[in-house]
Amino acid sequence: MNKKYMMIYRDVIGKIEKGEYEANTFLPSENELVLQYDTSRETVRKALNLLSQNGYIQKIRGKGSIVLEIKRFNFPISGLVSFKELSKQLGRSSKTVVEKLKIIKPDLFLATQLETDEEDEVWEVVRVRHIGDERIILDKDYFKKKCVPDLTIKICEESIYEYIEKKLCLEIGYAKKVISVQEATEEDKQYLDLHHYNMVVVVQNYVYLNDTTLFQYTESRHTPDKFKFVDFARRNY
Repeated sequence: MNKKYMMIYRDVIGKIEKGEYEANTFLPSENELVLQYDTSRETVRKALNLLSQNGYIQKIRGKGSIVLEIKRFNFPISGLVSFKELSKQLGRSSKTVVEKLKIIKPDLFLATQLETDEEDEVWEVVRVRHIGDERIILDKDYFKKKCVPDLTIKICEESIYEYIEKKLCLEIGYAKKVISVQEATEEDKQYLDLHHYNMVVVVQNYVYLNDTTLFQYTESRHTPDKFKFVDFARRNY
């Protein structure tokens, strides 16, 4: 059985992990790899397919194989963690840029998500989250104004949850989350560093106070190469 493709696979992974092949750069072409490893094109393609399946490269038709970022941040699925809390856990420099802060009347879609009336006022907050020098999350938050009467740019740059809990003395209880992969919108392309990706990971959050009042709906749109979503599960007997 031909195991040479596994040797090529492991060798390329080693070079990616050592930084010899940097993220967002192209691997040598198939022809170059055939010569480099003194093997057949079929063997090289097997190795490349395995690298693609395991998230090390992305094949781009007519261009070659681009190296993906393998250092991903753990983003908890369960639990309610603010970006400020997450960035402290990561130990990386971070900042939040507020792109939009205004009071709106919700359209039918938003009114449905927030379980409110179209005449009720809602805070719309659009923020771009930076880790290091990359824009990796676009957060589109909507808060019922009757629950969160005042918001400022400074509060939105720091932590809205911290403001709600410490200043408004409200208890945030729980959230329902829906995770999906969607085609990147023009807004995503404007605000996020997507590189060659045309998809984003979208986490929809429905957040409730301790008294079961739904007060927030969020679309948190993530670049697909920077996060892995993790959870802990225990089987009940």
